[in-house]
Amino acid sequence: MTNRNENEDEALKGLPNGVALSWGIVKQGKRGPKGELSIKQIVDAAVAIADRDGLQAVSMSRVAQSLGYTTMSLYRYITSKDDLLLLMQEAVSDVPIPAADSGQHWRDGLREYVGLCVRVFVDHPWYGDIPITGIPVTPNIMAMIDWVLRTLRPLQLDDFEKMSILLLLSSYARSIGLIQRDMAKAMRAGKSAEDFGGLSFSPALKQLVKPERFPDLYPVVMSGIYAGEREAESTVGNDLDFGLERVLDGVESYLERRQRPPGDTPAP
Repeated sequence: MTNRNENEDEALKGLPNGVALSWGIVKQGKRGPKGELSIKQIVDAAVAIADRDGLQAVSMSRVAQSLGYTTMSLYRYITSKDDLLLLMQEAVSDVPIPAADSGQHWRDGLREYVGLCVRVFVDHPWYGDIPITGIPVTPNIMAMIDWVLRTLRPLQLDDFEKMSILLLLSSYARSIGLIQRDMAKAMRAGKSAEDFGGLSFSPALKQLVKPERFPDLYPVVMSGIYAGEREAESTVGNDLDFGLERVLDGVESYLERRQRPPGDTPAP
């Protein structure tokens, strides 16, 4: 009979090399002549290059050069650029996760999760340029998922509902993260906040947007809301936070519906 350890070893053999490296289950041994390099050094150097010059600047040869090694030296540790990109994603996903006994309300926990996700996209602009190729399978990212599931644990939700809420929040965070990343990039390139918001060409928009062509957009443009002229007057915070609160309201409303007795309907 095959014992449990043999079954486990067989299952782990199916992991892609980059995933196995992220879990530390690949024996590294003495890879180079002096055994001086490490996977962490390589990944940290690649992240530094991507942070500074963008994802297109990352290559095995460029990383090797930055470390003072030959390209072939890196391949002894990480066998492909795809594996390197996966390990870079994993490295910058090492975020501070609240302790299990933090006593956070579920809405606060989900807000913090979204905020941390957005921060990764802004701090590491290249992160959003790596295509999504499958479900998360590396430990730091799975630790974030575990955090969200722990936050949702007290709620009367099944596993499918919890994972669907996680996907909704992650999608929102990705969208907002990419917007904020691009805004930050535009600012660094010399564009002002007024330019980005449209204040500089708001007078032109008020001439171009006519009520007969844009009947519902016209009053929004004329009021100054469209170009952000009256953003400071908002009583609901910025539009990005406003959207997140409405997502959380939707989750809360769904929970309330779940808890109603069958046939019961809310009062009008």
